[in-house]
Amino acid sequence: MIDHNEGGDHRHEIEIPVFELNELKFISALGRGAKGVVFLVRDPREEHRLLALKLISKSSLHKNNVNGNDVLDLRRIHLERDVLKQLNHPLLPRLRGILAPHDKLVGYAIDYCSGRDLHSLRKKQSEKMFSDDVIRFYAAELVLALEYLHKLGIVYRDLKPENILIQENGHLMLVDFDLSTRLTSISDSSSSSDNSIKDNSGSASPKPTKKKRYLPFYFCQNPVISPEDGSSPNGSSSRKITGSNWEGKSNSFVGTEEYVAPEIIQGHGHDFSVDWWCLGVVLYEMLYGGTPFKGSNRKETFYRTLSKPPELIGEQTALRDLIGKLLEKDAKQRISVSEIKRHEFFRGVNWDLILELSRPPFIPSDKMVEDSEGINANDVEDFVQSMFSGADLQKKENEDQNQNANKIVDNNGGVWAEGPHNPSEVDNFLIF
Repeated sequence: MIDHNEGGDHRHEIEIPVFELNELKFISALGRGAKGVVFLVRDPREEHRLLALKLISKSSLHKNNVNGNDVLDLRRIHLERDVLKQLNHPLLPRLRGILAPHDKLVGYAIDYCSGRDLHSLRKKQSEKMFSDDVIRFYAAELVLALEYLHKLGIVYRDLKPENILIQENGHLMLVDFDLSTRLTSISDSSSSSDNSIKDNSGSASPKPTKKKRYLPFYFCQNPVISPEDGSSPNGSSSRKITGSNWEGKSNSFVGTEEYVAPEIIQGHGHDFSVDWWCLGVVLYEMLYGGTPFKGSNRKETFYRTLSKPPELIGEQTALRDLIGKLLEKDAKQRISVSEIKRHEFFRGVNWDLILELSRPPFIPSDKMVEDSEGINANDVEDFVQSMFSGADLQKKENEDQNQNANKIVDNNGGVWAEGPHNPSEVDNFLIF
C-alpha cells in the first residue's frame, strides 16, 4: 500500500505480505480468467478477513522473444500488481499479499467483495434497470474512483458493470486492472516546460479511510494489455491534458466491444477521456437495461459507436443530458471530471461525504462463508496447472469460437463482448 500525496510523487511504500501456498486456507474457487484462477481464501494473518487470490500458471506465460527463444513473460502480471500496490482508496482494491516464489505459480491477493457485480444487481431489479437516485449514488462513486486513478496517471480503460463489484458495506469497488496503462508525468517528461498547468478537478483525493470442493468453472478470457504499451508513443500524438500533471496518449486497441470509445477504434491515440466515455455507456446501461451502440456483430457495433448518437428515449432529464455529454464522440469536446461534478444531475451531492454514507442502496446479505472442509493446497496447484495445459487451452479456444461469436482479440490487446461465458450470469462465479 502506498500513501498518495496529491502535491507530488513522494510516497511511502508499506511492505506487502508474502504468502506461502500451504499457509493459506482455500475456501472455494471463484472463477477462471484468461491466465489465472481466482480462489476465495482466508488471510493467514487475519482469520476474519477474506481475500480473492489470483493464481496464474507460469506455463501460460511463456512466449517467444525476438530471437525465437521461449521465455517466461511476467511483465503483464507485474504491471497489474504494481498498479494495485499504488492504490489507497476505499473504492479500489488493496494489494493484500503476493505469493512467495513458486516453481509453477505466480499470484497475488486483493480484497474480496461479497456483493458480486453491478451487472448482476441490475439483473435482479424488477425492470432490469435502476432508478435515477440509485444511479446517482453509483455514478458519484465511480467518478471518485476514476478521478483518483487519473490523479495517479492511470487510465483504467475497461469500465463496465462486470468490473464494478459491491463491497459488504454496499459501496463499490473497481477491480481488474489488466488493461490499465500509465501516462507520463509532466515533471518527468522532456516537454515539461509549461508550468501554467494547475489542478482544477474540483476536489482533493478521498481519504483512505481434505476433500476437493470446487465450484463449477466457466471460462472467461480477460482482455490483455500489451506490456510494452507506453504513453506518448510518438510526438504527433503526445499532448498535455488540461487540468492534470500528465501528458501523452496510448495507441493500444483494448477494451470491451460495447464500451470502447471512438478514439480507440480510430486508433488516433487516447487518454483519460476514454474512461468518461465508458462511464457514459455504464450509466446508459443502468438507465435503459442495455448498452447504446450494440450491433449484431463487431463491425456494426463499431460503426454505430463511430457514427450513431445514443438513443436517449424519454423526457429530457439531467441524467440523460449527462449521458449525452459523456458519450460525446469527439474526445476533446467530451465533458471533464470538474464539469461532471458540477453537472445538474449531481446537484446537492456532497462529494466529501459520499464515502461516509452508512446506508448505500444495496447491502449484501450477511451470509457466513462455509469453509469447514476447504481445499487442499496441493489440489489447488494441480488444478491450476491442469486448467492451463495445452490441450485444455485448445479445447477452451474451440469452445469459445463455437459459443461466443462476438469475442475477439487482436495482437495488441483484446475486445471482449458479453456472451454465454459472462461471469455475471453465473451465481457462483466472480472475477477480478
